[in-house]
Amino acid sequence: MSVEKRELICIGCPVGCNLTVTLESGSVMKVEGNTCPKGDTYARKEVTNPTRIVTSTVEVVGGSRPLISVKTKDDIPKDKIFECMEEIKRVKVTSPVHIGDVIIENVAGTGTSIVSTKNA
Repeated sequence: MSVEKRELICIGCPVGCNLTVTLESGSVMKVEGNTCPKGDTYARKEVTNPTRIVTSTVEVVGGSRPLISVKTKDDIPKDKIFECMEEIKRVKVTSPVHIGDVIIENVAGTGTSIVSTKNA
């Protein structure tokens, strides 16, 4: 059995606790340093299945602005970020676009959508 320790800074709340995660054979044995339950949840997820919300922009045709901001509706696996960005780069939308409109469904096969965060 191999024991490994990983040091993280929590992003679950504004405090930014210094976390130490102890893993044994790839399983989380304990999380130390968190001052709230969000730290424990964040640390366990980050070392076993890291995910991120992706934000970017998409070109708008015929709108009041040339670009709109977009994001993933939910977090996606970290190893899908580049594939997600490749899909976003290829997209152009036609005005009108509203906040929350789905721009891409099932981006990079993740099961989540890219949604608009601006009107155009």
